[in-house]
Amino acid sequence: MSTTPDFINEREGRVPVAARADLLVVGGGPAGISAAVAGARNGLSVILLERYAYLGGLASGGMVLVLDDMCNGPEISVRGLCGEMIDRMERLGLCVVPPESERLSDETLWRKWSRWGVFDFHSHVKPQPICYAAAFDPDGYKRAANDMVREAGITLRLHSWFSRAIVEDGHITGVICDTKSGRQAVMGSIVVDATGDLDVAASAGAPFSEGSFIVTTVFRLGGVDTEAAERFEYEEPEAFAALDREAKKIMGGSWDKWWLKTPLPGIVWCNCPHMAGFDGLKVEDLTRADFVGRDRISALLTFVREKMPGFENAFVIDVAPQIGVRQTRLLEGVYVMTKEDVTQRRHFADTVARGRDYYYPYRSLLPRDVSQLIVAGRHYSATSSAQRISREIPPCMAMGEAAGVAAALALDAGVTIDRVDVAALQARLRAQGADPGDRPAQNALVAVAAE
Repeated sequence: MSTTPDFINEREGRVPVAARADLLVVGGGPAGISAAVAGARNGLSVILLERYAYLGGLASGGMVLVLDDMCNGPEISVRGLCGEMIDRMERLGLCVVPPESERLSDETLWRKWSRWGVFDFHSHVKPQPICYAAAFDPDGYKRAANDMVREAGITLRLHSWFSRAIVEDGHITGVICDTKSGRQAVMGSIVVDATGDLDVAASAGAPFSEGSFIVTTVFRLGGVDTEAAERFEYEEPEAFAALDREAKKIMGGSWDKWWLKTPLPGIVWCNCPHMAGFDGLKVEDLTRADFVGRDRISALLTFVREKMPGFENAFVIDVAPQIGVRQTRLLEGVYVMTKEDVTQRRHFADTVARGRDYYYPYRSLLPRDVSQLIVAGRHYSATSSAQRISREIPPCMAMGEAAGVAAALALDAGVTIDRVDVAALQARLRAQGADPGDRPAQNALVAVAAE
C-alpha cells in the first residue's frame, strides 16, 4: 500500500467467495425481499444481502408505516407479495386495514380512519375517500419478512455492506461486500440491485442520473391519548388549527397530518420533519440531517407536551435508525419514465408492475451496458420529477416481484435477463396473484409500445 496526501493506493488482495446462487439480491428492503421470495418460489437458489441487522429497509428501519398508493379507486392495483405481507402482519395483530365496506368518502368514516393515514391523498373529493391502505408496526414488517424469507429457503446474509460489483466483459457475476469477517465475494448468475441508491448498477458502470428530495428523521411518540387528541381536533377546530400550524413551523415542514396512529395503543408515528438540501449519498449530509432532525423532534416534543391536548405525557419511543432518503441515483435504463408517463397514466405493452394508476415497463428495470443485472425499487429508470410521484413502497414491492420472476424465466429459458419473454412474465405474475398491469385500467392512456 502506498499513500499520497490525497489518496490511499490499495493493493487488491484475494477475496474469498463466500456463497453462490442462481439469483443474488443486494438490498433487503421491500423490493429486495419481494425479488428474493419471488425468485425462490419459482425454483431458484437465492442469496439476499442486507447491510443492516434486519429486513424491511425504509418500511421497517425507516419506519414509513403506511403502505399506500396501491389502489385505483375501488380497484386494488398492487397485489401479490405486498398483499401477502399485509395479510401476515394482520395475523400478527400488527397491521390495520379499513374494511372494504368503509372505503368511501364520508365525514364519519373520515374521522374514524384519517388518523391512520389510510385515505386517498391524491383525491380532490372532500373528505378524501378512505381506501385500501395499511397502517403497520415496524417490527411486524420485520417479523413477516423473516418468515417469508425463511419459508422460501433463501440464504440470508445480514451485516453485509455492499462494496463493489464484479463485472467481466460487461457481464455482472457477483459483488464484493464488507463484513466483520473481512471482504467477501458473493456470486450470482443474475443480480438484482435493490439498494434504493443504485449502488450496484452504478458500481457496475450502468448510466444514471442524480436527483434529490426531502429527507426525514422519522420518529414515534408514546404516551399519547389519541382519543383526546382527536376530540380536540374535531370539537375545537380553530384552536387545533392554530396549534397544528405552530407544530409544523417548529418542524420546518411535514405532511398535512404530521402524526398518525399505529397498531400499538398510545403510540403514534411522525413522518417528519421534512428537511431539504441534504444529499443522501454524502456522509456529511446524512450526519448533519440526523442532528438537525433530532433537534427539531426535541423542540416539537416540548411544544406539544405543553400545548397540545392528548400529548401532555408524550415521550419519544424511537427515531428511525435509517434516515428517510427519498431520491439519490436514478437509473438511466433502456427506457426512462417521464412525469408525463405517470400523470397521463401511460400504459406500456411491456408493463410488469403497477402503482396507483401508473405503470412500470420492464425496460425501466433494465440497465444499459451491463448484462444480467436488473433493478427494483425507488432507483428505477425515471426522471427525477417522475420518480417523486411514483416511488411508494407497494409498487416497489411489485417491481421486486417482477424482477424475481423474470430471473427465474431467464434462467429456465437459457436467455439473458433483458431477453425474457415479457408476455410470459406477465402471465406468470398474474397466475401467482400479482397484477403486472398487463390489463390497462379504463383511465389509462394506451400509447406506448415496447421497443
